[in-house]
Amino acid sequence: MDPTGTCADSDIFKMQKEMKTYPRVLAIAGSDSGGGAGIQADIKAISATGSYAATAITAVTVQNTLGVQAIHDVPADIVRAQIEAVLAT
Repeated sequence: MDPTGTCADSDIFKMQKEMKTYPRVLAIAGSDSGGGAGIQADIKAISATGSYAATAITAVTVQNTLGVQAIHDVPADIVRAQIEAVLAT
């Protein structure tokens, strides 16, 4: 950086080269409002491996440790669009 705090092009290149990159993992699953399963558990497991978790949500549930009270499916075209958006980056 120069004295004004501005990055020169060569500084930006050096920073990008030094930045750590993480493997990306796409999890496709339903959401568990209790947090013990589904996409929430997938994100925890993916993060624990040092990877970056991207997601596509297939359903939203109303549940706790006693059971599932309701399920709302995400329309297939929305799931598909989530996957395509993640894969496009």
